[in-house]
Amino acid sequence: MTSLSKNIAVLISGGGTNLQAIIDNTENNYINGKIKIVISNREDAYGLIRAKKAGIPAFCIKDDEKLLSKLQDNKIDLIILAGYLKILPEKITQIYENKIINIHPSLIPAFCGRGYYGLKVHEAVIKRGVKYTGATTHFVNEGADEGPIIMQKIVEVEGENPEELQQKVLKVEHEILPKSVKYFCEDKLKLVDGKVVIGG
Repeated sequence: MTSLSKNIAVLISGGGTNLQAIIDNTENNYINGKIKIVISNREDAYGLIRAKKAGIPAFCIKDDEKLLSKLQDNKIDLIILAGYLKILPEKITQIYENKIINIHPSLIPAFCGRGYYGLKVHEAVIKRGVKYTGATTHFVNEGADEGPIIMQKIVEVEGENPEELQQKVLKVEHEILPKSVKYFCEDKLKLVDGKVVIGG
């Protein structure tokens, strides 16, 4: 039985390359969902322009109550945090429990939590001298990057500078985020004993 198309909200703070990956994969029907709204906490986020180019309503909302109202008004089934550099309030994470997916540019639980975002993650990876990094999708709970892990993909660290490593990791982000969203929209993500199981 085919699951009903899901209403998606994408929250961003920057350029929105992961947003673009979701836009592309909804337009080609890889993802059984529709991006109803794109919201940024920054007025100058290029992702807002990406959304408007794709004909998606886009808003800058900084107030948490207004954010919640906008999500509820649009009957959102799934919230995607695609480079959203703000911790969601507990009220929203509780209302949308296991309905918020975040993408993080490291292999959680390494290099994650408060203060680890954007280029800072890759700088820390290089400074520590680890041989492998990658990207992680996970459900969002009250803790920073502490929710159940959905998918991970590994990238080998081969002497890149932070900017080069960031681009390398972005490529796998653009793979596992659409795939995670696809599975969510097909009702294939189940939580068993606090762990995500991907199934039919």
